[in-house]
Amino acid sequence: SKSWQMSTDQTVVPQLVIADIPDLTSIPALVARHARSHPDKPAVKCDGVVRSWAEFDGRINRIARRLSEMGLGRGDKIAILAANSIEYLEAFMGGLRAGVCVVPLSTMAAADALEKMLDDCDAKVLFLSDQYRALVEPYEARLGKLVEGGRIAYDFVRPGWQDFEAWLAPASDAPFATTIEPLDDFNIIYSSGTTGLPKGILHSHALRSQLPIRFPAFDYGPDTISLVSTPLYSNTTLVALLATVGVGGTSILMRKSDVVKFLELAQAERVTHAMLVPVQYQRILAHPDFDRYDLGAFKTKLSTSAPLRAQVKEDCVKRWPGRLIEIYGLTEGGGSCMLEANLHPGKLHTVGTPGFGVELRILDEQGKELPQGEVGEIAGRAEMMMKGYYKQDDKTRELFWYDEKGRLFFKSGDMGRIDEDGFLILLDRKKDMIISGGFNVYAADIEVLLLKHPDVIDAAVIGVPSEQWGESPMALCVRRDGAAVSEDALREWANGQLSKTQRLVAVEFRDSLPRSTIGKIMKRELRAPYWEGRTAKI
Repeated sequence: SKSWQMSTDQTVVPQLVIADIPDLTSIPALVARHARSHPDKPAVKCDGVVRSWAEFDGRINRIARRLSEMGLGRGDKIAILAANSIEYLEAFMGGLRAGVCVVPLSTMAAADALEKMLDDCDAKVLFLSDQYRALVEPYEARLGKLVEGGRIAYDFVRPGWQDFEAWLAPASDAPFATTIEPLDDFNIIYSSGTTGLPKGILHSHALRSQLPIRFPAFDYGPDTISLVSTPLYSNTTLVALLATVGVGGTSILMRKSDVVKFLELAQAERVTHAMLVPVQYQRILAHPDFDRYDLGAFKTKLSTSAPLRAQVKEDCVKRWPGRLIEIYGLTEGGGSCMLEANLHPGKLHTVGTPGFGVELRILDEQGKELPQGEVGEIAGRAEMMMKGYYKQDDKTRELFWYDEKGRLFFKSGDMGRIDEDGFLILLDRKKDMIISGGFNVYAADIEVLLLKHPDVIDAAVIGVPSEQWGESPMALCVRRDGAAVSEDALREWANGQLSKTQRLVAVEFRDSLPRSTIGKIMKRELRAPYWEGRTAKI
């Protein structure tokens, strides 16, 4: 019964009208509330430095005041390119309190891509750490949209750049407030596009303010101690971090992911929550000393960004205390699913059932809805979805699909099917699907089989050029240390269990598979050598 409208800033994706949005409290307002109610409690920790809620709130006020003095306010943008730190989180929150939209930039992006993002997002201030100066210096003179004094250095000295603490010093930490409406811009997160300009995903305060309301279902509350080991520019990280901040828990930031450091911190700090990506679960559980650490304080562990393989879920449920919940969804919003692994041991091959208020549809190539059990593209709808791709209306509309009632769904680009119990089985990205001899071949099905082999610890299946079939599946695998299985033996073992269209034309062993900082296997990078110039035929 809730009504939708085109927002006044001509956002392409219809948003709920203000009257239909529940009485939400913005994340910056929640921070101020926590500072009043428990000022001495730790809000955030990093490398032995602790900020109480009162200190954290005061520094956020100072940052907001300085940004305001520079002329920034509602609708303006600031960008951050830095490693995880308390100062990063403070700049993020200070920007929000000033009414500014925050753009956390990927430290994995190439310099030319970052230049495009900084120009595209219209950032007026850039916060930068020394570690990533080389990604900015090639085009620093071309950053014409930055205001005077808008280059802020966290940890280096260079002409034209202001030292962060010196920039902050003149400002009062007295309460700073500006009007924040639910549909105001919260952040822009750039998709991990590898060609051209990545798409800037624009979120509202209303969407983000839902997190502290929804995450108590995952046992988040004032006593939460959350260990943050993924980069702050990632939506994966921000979802759990903003929820922790919103409920008044304590966030422990790691500058980078490290298995031993994670386990040591989890034990010493009595960590209750963590949002991890699949490759982290694999590495942590595989560490020979895993079972020696006391992880008994854990209430809930979350996994997202890529499918968590069934055997890893099973191992995690068995050996790691607390709930394991896998979340499938898009940074754009729309369709999402959740699997409570501990409660559904027979469904570990799925990503669960639709989340709160979510509807899913499975579509064929023509956009027609498919019946339950059939494979197609996943489309989803939720109460809160992104406002659109920033300044890319046409790209935004490419996501749209409408049901028979005219309701908007987002197409995910993911292939899957819904089983007889309503659980979603996720297959491949649509663009990664292998079409061999006119048949659709899903790499995920073959990868699941390969990982059952005792000598295989990681696997990716890609399509490579084939004179006879157009393309054929090929496996790139990582062997367990000390394993003796040969490439030909593994291929024969797999092909003995695969259908004719799924059979592998080759297996290659690799020392490791390329992954993004949030754990996604970069299949485009794996495919490139076989398709460039189409000279390599299998």
